Amino acid sequence: MEEKKFIYADNAATTRVIPEVLEVMLPYLSENYGNPSSLYSIARKSAKAVEEARAKIAELLGAKPNEIYFTASGSEADNWAIKGAAHAGMTKGRHIVTSKIEHHAVLHTMKSLEKEGFEVTYLGVNGDGLVDPDEFRASLRSDTILATVMLANNEIGVIEPVKELAAIAHERKIPFFTDAVQAVGHIPVNVAELGVDMLALSGHKINAPKGIGALYIKNGTRVTNLVDGGGQERSKRGGTENVAYIVGLAKALELAIARIPELERVRTLRNRLVEGILKAVPYSRLNGALEPRLPSNANFAFEFIEGEGLVLLLDMAGIAASTGSACSSASLEPSHVLLAIGLPAEKAHGSLRLSLSHETTDADVDYILEKVPPIIARLREMSPLYEEFTRGEVTFKIK
Repeated sequence: MEEKKFIYADNAATTRVIPEVLEVMLPYLSENYGNPSSLYSIARKSAKAVEEARAKIAELLGAKPNEIYFTASGSEADNWAIKGAAHAGMTKGRHIVTSKIEHHAVLHTMKSLEKEGFEVTYLGVNGDGLVDPDEFRASLRSDTILATVMLANNEIGVIEPVKELAAIAHERKIPFFTDAVQAVGHIPVNVAELGVDMLALSGHKINAPKGIGALYIKNGTRVTNLVDGGGQERSKRGGTENVAYIVGLAKALELAIARIPELERVRTLRNRLVEGILKAVPYSRLNGALEPRLPSNANFAFEFIEGEGLVLLLDMAGIAASTGSACSSASLEPSHVLLAIGLPAEKAHGSLRLSLSHETTDADVDYILEKVPPIIARLREMSPLYEEFTRGEVTFKIK
């Protein structure tokens, strides 16, 4: 019997911990297990490892070591930046600006703040998924205390004009935060060049473990605490430091940034994948602009099918993919990102996200191109709407 093939094409959801990262973590899970807050030698080894990791991450991001704070996830970093800046600035005003295509860690945080009496403006995007800088400028008010737009979208991979948006916000002395969870390690990211006041990242998107993230807070930015505790992270974020994971995050980020030049090969593979699927599958479209876009991301809409069925059949064929954000995979609601770029709900339901990595091969792309078109054809054969369409009883024009 032929061995079942397995292609992992959901790297935007999570990535595997690579051996180089695991290797540097292991000593801090076994012999060097001291609590960094203690005074004896084994604890000092842990404390030193944390500070060396902090300095490395700061160097890689163009920050200062005392501007890097460790969190348990990108979602925690998002919550801390937004709630912390909102609560710190509420004497000036209660207005916040964001976009409709943010990750739910941002959007749900905004909903939480709205219950506290804050007012949030949710900016739309164009058909390519991009925020209009002029609309962003027009949305800012005298009582705006925070603006936040993600650096790269987790579903369609589109890269937002964050540098320009941050500069506009700073003209009004408004702090700017960006959720860079999908971007860091996949495109060049330098906080000084971007001009942002806060930036969130997550380890499990760059081959570090789940359960570790970081928040950059520019010196002088006013942010209240989210997690109070025993004085860790310079009394800004309580909780015993997750030493092994912090060390792993620093190593993973170092390796990911060193690999960025190699991602042109991934971009070439992604473009071949996009071209091949759009050519082989009628009534399909690429969601979002092809550029500027993360080199690994391809997101499609297929008429007359449900994305969940497609993902399950691809899994049976040995291909791991998704319909969009992993955080929303259990939801029956259409993607808020695809609705924001103008897709009607029925088309948004038929989406597929394929996210590649530096480990993706030409053979992997060949296999995906071999399997996706017949699976879609099979699903359409079971679709009453497609049957009506083929009989000419309904018309369709994909945007």
